Amino acid sequence: MFVVGNLIGAIAELADMILGAYMWIIIVSALISWVNPDPYNPIVRFLYLATEPLLRPIRRRVGSLGGLDISPMILVLAIVFIRSFLVRSLMQASHVLR
Repeated sequence: MFVVGNLIGAIAELADMILGAYMWIIIVSALISWVNPDPYNPIVRFLYLATEPLLRPIRRRVGSLGGLDISPMILVLAIVFIRSFLVRSLMQASHVLR
């Protein structure tokens, strides 16, 4: 059973790293939106393409609060919840199976 435990542990660590990196991409995207970025810049385009598919549905449901877009904050909070619930649960399951 230790092989299954190690596999679940590796999946949990990989998910934690991916979610952490995506959280920073969202933060950078939100910070860059405060200035007038060049839409043809490859970094700006990457940030837009990476974050907009998840931010758009949140924006539609929440709307804007007086011109303030809180969708990045909601998505970051969701990622923090997923990291603390799902990843920790997977790590504990992997320790039990070892």
